[in-house]
Amino acid sequence: MPRTSTLLGLAIAGYLSLSSPALFAQTAPINQSPQAQLDGAGNAAKRDFNQFVQYQVQNHAGSAPQGFPLDVADVQDLKDARIAYGFPVYTIDPADLLTGRRELKAMARPTGIWRFVITLNDQPIGLATVEQVNGKWETVAYGATVMAKDLDAAMGAYANADRSNVRVLRIYQAQSDFLEVSSAQNGAARFAPLHSARQSLLLQRKGTGDGLLDASELLEPLRIAVKKNLESTR
Repeated sequence: MPRTSTLLGLAIAGYLSLSSPALFAQTAPINQSPQAQLDGAGNAAKRDFNQFVQYQVQNHAGSAPQGFPLDVADVQDLKDARIAYGFPVYTIDPADLLTGRRELKAMARPTGIWRFVITLNDQPIGLATVEQVNGKWETVAYGATVMAKDLDAAMGAYANADRSNVRVLRIYQAQSDFLEVSSAQNGAARFAPLHSARQSLLLQRKGTGDGLLDASELLEPLRIAVKKNLESTR
């Protein structure tokens, strides 16, 4: 059976694993430059998605089956879908977060995981998660349609042309995602809470100004959630 035939199952299992507070407490070792990572992960995302689409189109006709990881009405629509852009996922070690001796921006470290927005007619329909498996970049999951739409909207609102002023930050132990936005004037970071953070931490973007939150507004909710989740796993 082709490897691509397992990707539908991986889509569901892989996305759920990313939500576990016990996983990815430490960042993965990274032995490549950011550009080399982007090239390797991007090529893998496109290669694997082409294979995924080919397999799904050949084996499913009509409406997408229940639980399908991407937001399409008809599997055949995948023929017009594409990998749009990717980004590395950053996180913060829970010990650093609980002690809080530095700014959130300074505590963030790359996980080695990349995620790529998948679009259909320029609209996000999900994410591909790519990481190194036995030294080779591979897509390990498809899914996260809610996050894809929310993140793409936040990127459109806050990112510059090459997205060099933003980073995606996931606090695994708090089950929360943020878009970190650095100021063009002084490099100071502020944060847009994405759907998971709004759900887990009951955070909302500000109703005035640019809608971004300061790090000081995130620290206490994050520390409470991280401490609670860490204690529950002991």
